[in-house]
Amino acid sequence: MITPHLKFKVVIPGRLGSTRLPGKVLRDLHGRPVIQHVWDAACASGADQVLIATDDEQVATAVRRFGGEVRMTSSSHNSGTDRVNEVARIEGWADDVIVVNLQGDEPLMPPALLRQAALLLADDPIADLATLAHPLHSLDEWLNPNVVKVVTDRRGYALYFSRAPIPWRRDGATRDKPLLPEGLAFRHIGLYAYRAGRLGEFSSLPPAPLEDCEALEQLRALANGLRIKLGFTDSPPPRGVDTEEDLEFVRAALARR
Repeated sequence: MITPHLKFKVVIPGRLGSTRLPGKVLRDLHGRPVIQHVWDAACASGADQVLIATDDEQVATAVRRFGGEVRMTSSSHNSGTDRVNEVARIEGWADDVIVVNLQGDEPLMPPALLRQAALLLADDPIADLATLAHPLHSLDEWLNPNVVKVVTDRRGYALYFSRAPIPWRRDGATRDKPLLPEGLAFRHIGLYAYRAGRLGEFSSLPPAPLEDCEALEQLRALANGLRIKLGFTDSPPPRGVDTEEDLEFVRAALARR
């Protein structure tokens, strides 16, 4: 259900370069590029504006071809967050405008999750960022360093994000026989909502040692005392497009729809 009073923007960073799957945002999915499917999901979320941010004219041309709105950004950005922040500055959005950062390689992202992240931030005046997570029920996923885990406090604010299996049960678990902490293990969903003012502050912060260690940008926020509100869902999004295998998985998923 769409709440009429909730207003937010969605910015989709659309970088063409990718180490594992070059040009992935323009790869074909049933006659349309990956990034068009991402655009469609963002538009279905109820956002009052959706923009694609890129530094590549090929991406910009493809976006204009399917009728999307694009903003050209610097090629010097180290992250999608920095690219989203540049768009916020270009557009002159007020500090309290809510901006959702949706990665350009997430064609199966449920639109409701974008709205959930925006609503979390709108409903919590002391939160600086909002993001989402879902329960983990698979030991293999919990142990997988490519699956980012998160633990929270009683109020739903993030305490820590890690590639390591957290939290770890002290009693009964060993390195050779780990135990999944059912009810405490959550996977982070890489979708963020910011207030435009806080987005600018975050983007200006230098990388933190914890961020460099785990290669997780959100640890920069925690290291600098920013509050990250977590929302939870039992319906996690399918995987994004990082490899040829992922691309085939998404093609099959779209065909089933």
